[in-house]
Amino acid sequence: MGIIKQMAAPIRAIVRFPLFQLVIVVVIILFLQAADPASALGRLFTGLDKLVSNSVDLCAALFNIRSFTKSWINFSFWVGYVYLACLLILALLRVLIRLVVDLAGRSNAFGLRNAIARERGIAAYRAWEPFERIRPPHIPQPEWEERFAWPADNRPPYPPLAHRILTGLLVNIAVIAAILILLQVFTPFPVVTWLAALLKTLIGH
Repeated sequence: MGIIKQMAAPIRAIVRFPLFQLVIVVVIILFLQAADPASALGRLFTGLDKLVSNSVDLCAALFNIRSFTKSWINFSFWVGYVYLACLLILALLRVLIRLVVDLAGRSNAFGLRNAIARERGIAAYRAWEPFERIRPPHIPQPEWEERFAWPADNRPPYPPLAHRILTGLLVNIAVIAAILILLQVFTPFPVVTWLAALLKTLIGH
């Protein structure tokens, strides 16, 4: 497992490079465009084309768009939507791969349990070391772990997933709202006015 990760490290570095990701997205768009309109890929391109056109029309309803600006907005929406779709697909694949690896570790498929456990044990130790470094000498390690890491009742020491999602959503909304208000008040960009006009347009449709 370690050798595979070392061999894959240069490839992962290239894949994470933003310019390489942009090239991949453009290639995907061109591939979809070249597909037969009657095929599944062709219908997917048609749906994306309608989505991009509607998004550009919404922007045109908010502020004046000329030919140069329209072309860049059209390109940006295409890249943004395809990039977002790729991120969602990769996230689903990551979850699926993790489930497969967990299943292989539990069932010891292909004798991979020891290799998977060793890699995850190394990762767990690296994450645990900074936590253990701040433990006061007078507090025993089991008590320290039970208080902050993993309680004796086998419940994680963090809130439930729904609570964390709701908290993160509220915090993000508050931060975005503050940024929009600051842009509205202290910059020449009336972002809040644009958003209000966008909502009126959406409600009007």
